[in-house]
Amino acid sequence: MQQLTIGEVAQRAGLNPSALRYYERVGLLPRAQRVSGQRRYSPDILNQLALVRMAQEAGFTLEEIRILVSEFPEDTPPAERWQELASRKLEEVDALIQRMQAVRQVLQESLRCDCLTLDACVERGWSLKQKVG
Repeated sequence: MQQLTIGEVAQRAGLNPSALRYYERVGLLPRAQRVSGQRRYSPDILNQLALVRMAQEAGFTLEEIRILVSEFPEDTPPAERWQELASRKLEEVDALIQRMQAVRQVLQESLRCDCLTLDACVERGWSLKQKVG
């Protein structure tokens, strides 16, 4: 099986080699095999990097992705891993949406401001604290 250098993997994945080293260091990728001290990767690494990218696009942090790829028992099916993390992430997203809707409401209300001073605006009560609770 053909082994890829870190440069080849980086180029194919659209990353810097430093990102690959970092991903390896934080546990997103398995430690690469070494040949004469240089990292060598199986072509399968490109699928693992695609998973990392997909998870990032879904809003997962690198720590959450590390949990997905390395902290579940090995016999836990990938779908079960994904579903557990996705349900947690959905709760976070719902809370964020609620907060952003409150921010939007405050901004919309503030567009109607005709106060002469900022103190008057504060007295008028356009506050996120009131909207979010």
